[in-house]
Amino acid sequence: MSVSEDRSEDRTNVERVLGGDISAFEGIVRRWQGPLINLAYRFCRDRGRAEEMAQEAFLRAYRALAQWRKDAAFSTWLFALATNLYRSELRRIPAHTVSLDEIAELGDARAFDGGLEDHDRDLAVRRAVLALPPKYREALILFYFHEMDVASAARSLRLPEGTVKARLSRGREVLRSKLPRALAVPRLKEA
Repeated sequence: MSVSEDRSEDRTNVERVLGGDISAFEGIVRRWQGPLINLAYRFCRDRGRAEEMAQEAFLRAYRALAQWRKDAAFSTWLFALATNLYRSELRRIPAHTVSLDEIAELGDARAFDGGLEDHDRDLAVRRAVLALPPKYREALILFYFHEMDVASAARSLRLPEGTVKARLSRGREVLRSKLPRALAVPRLKEA
């Protein structure tokens, strides 16, 4: 299915729901449930809590469906709503995090294969991202893990694009200083 077909399907489902066919919301949930749970999981690192947070995001989206401006992609609106809900939820009940200084030292980068396995390096980077201050973590999660462009991440976070670019830059800088060996092979694309 192409991007335009995806957007058309979202638009059709929204219009059907707003027209009184509440069963059309099932199509929205089916399509976006996985991505919203994954996004929530990256915020809280607890699968059960992530599912509850995603469920709440869908409930809020259903109630606010008429507020979606059709000039933006439905997914951008939905992710912005979910991101703000997740941020509020984590302020209310913070997720357990560790500081960057408490992250275990990485294994010997001179292993027989010349360095850390990709999986180990990716896992170390993901853990380090989760240990970042929320303002950097949120920007990095949306940009890298959910592959949003700067404009979409800015809309989701309800921030100016310049602020998101600055947070991405600062977040990468902190990661580079804390994980120099893991980031020796460039893995993060520049904004």
